[in-house]
Amino acid sequence: MTGAPGAVDPATPSPDALLAALDAEQRTVARTLLGPVAVLAGAGTGKTRAITHRIAYGVATGTYSPNHVLALTFTTRAAGELRSRLRALGAGAVQARTFHAAAMSQLGYFWPDTVGGHAPGLVESKGRMIAHAADTIGLRVDTPTLRDLAGEVEWRKVQRLTYDEYESAATGRTMPRDTSPSRVVDLMRAYERLKDDRRQMDFEDVLLATLGMVESEPRVASYVRQQYRFFVVDEYQDVSPVQHDLLRAWLGGRDDLCVVGDASQTIYSFTGASSRYLLGFGSEFPRASVLRLERNYRSTREVVHAANALMRGQPGALDLVAQQAESGPDPTVLACAHDGDEAATITRRITELVDGGAAYGDCAVLFRVGAQSAAIESALGRNGIPYRVQGGKRFFDRPEVKLAVHHMRGEAVRQTDDELLRRVELVLQISGWTRTAPEGTGAVREQWEALQAIMQLAEAAPAGTTMQQFTADLVDRAATHHEPELDAVTLATLHSSKGLEWPHVVLAGVAEGLLPISYATTDEGIDEERRLFYVGITRARRSLTMTWSAQGSTRGGARVASRFLAALGTHTADAERPAGP
Repeated sequence: MTGAPGAVDPATPSPDALLAALDAEQRTVARTLLGPVAVLAGAGTGKTRAITHRIAYGVATGTYSPNHVLALTFTTRAAGELRSRLRALGAGAVQARTFHAAAMSQLGYFWPDTVGGHAPGLVESKGRMIAHAADTIGLRVDTPTLRDLAGEVEWRKVQRLTYDEYESAATGRTMPRDTSPSRVVDLMRAYERLKDDRRQMDFEDVLLATLGMVESEPRVASYVRQQYRFFVVDEYQDVSPVQHDLLRAWLGGRDDLCVVGDASQTIYSFTGASSRYLLGFGSEFPRASVLRLERNYRSTREVVHAANALMRGQPGALDLVAQQAESGPDPTVLACAHDGDEAATITRRITELVDGGAAYGDCAVLFRVGAQSAAIESALGRNGIPYRVQGGKRFFDRPEVKLAVHHMRGEAVRQTDDELLRRVELVLQISGWTRTAPEGTGAVREQWEALQAIMQLAEAAPAGTTMQQFTADLVDRAATHHEPELDAVTLATLHSSKGLEWPHVVLAGVAEGLLPISYATTDEGIDEERRLFYVGITRARRSLTMTWSAQGSTRGGARVASRFLAALGTHTADAERPAGP
């Protein structure tokens, strides 16, 4: 927990104090406050620290008025983290939003005067509406194809393509199963008609409509540009053409823009994201300052060496320099006989780590596709190892957590001299918490772990924290997706692991057909898979274990180790198997 729960912004730290918390390269970023700036920041180099201190330094020196700064990112969780850090640095008045949230706010504000009435509502379920559109044109699709069709709808819009332009561009794309470019266009037209009939918009429409409004309405453009003078964009390698164009429209002819990103972590090309805007920033803004952050504070030199080896010679690759003084174990590769053997091997590896002093929450198992999770979940569960699936139900959406927070809000209004921990404990007991953990695993243990996480937040609260402050902090955490950590192994796809880190990481399924995935057949597709592997490697702080199996499920064929392992120069060992009875 950072700072007192529910506390107001602290006094603004001095400029010197802000700079003193940074290394030499980060200080250069913080001091470069005006004009176009591109920060090429490798994994684990403290980019969020650098850009939040840069904003706070700009506010502290009077260069920035906090109300005229807009920090942009791509997920609600990342935006919440930016806001939290900026508050702690005395720059809480700075707005930190996702592109969609910023656009939605502007659209709702300007729509009544520019168009009339209220802005259309948001589509609640794009998948359901696309399924309905498919029915109207006689297109029968299964759930995986439906997801692929939704991706095509989004891709066309963020690329700002007409239907004809999409149909031409789609000849070089892998089409959803049993479709063709012309058939997908029929589906897109039907989907748009349904939205129009219901007077609804999707998230891509929000960006396009806001862009159109700023470009075509001088009064809107003038208002936005007066409101926002300085822009900061995190994860700029993930920007799409429509987001790039919206950002340029917000800027007008100005260039006080700082972007931060890492071309080696471009893993969302299938959604329209492109690192070309990051790598070409100096050409787009000729007077740009291009700065680098390459000191890696996250990982051991052994993990950093593997990451550098994988990306050596790739466009935009940075040469990370490990800063940890203590060395760690070399990354290991374990070859397994089949998928079941691989899941058992991963379970044994987790057990070894915990027996060696690690907590379950220190460990993560990462994989390319969600379907790989089932066998691993089963093996962990059989061995009594608690786990959580990243991207599953959010912590504050769990029924037992909702109930506990509800009771705490009621308890917060009661006047009593009881200390915080005693009051929280009484509330949690009403919700089913006990001082000792229940035996075994499953739903009962998961519920206890969730309530125990709230208890741990209370134990970590600063002395003197009131029940009102603690409850307000929980409500704020729920709103910003700032969730407490559970003592459980994290299972996550490589995509959902981005932005996270653990002391110990197991990368499962490092085999041809999985990583790279079988449908990555072009050079561009293979390069994206390499970057995805890089993201997985750089999640590890201390130890990295990679596993693969020579045989898939009963329907799967033989596999070979991933081509990417050759670049790492890592020795492959056969997984040890327990002796039979």
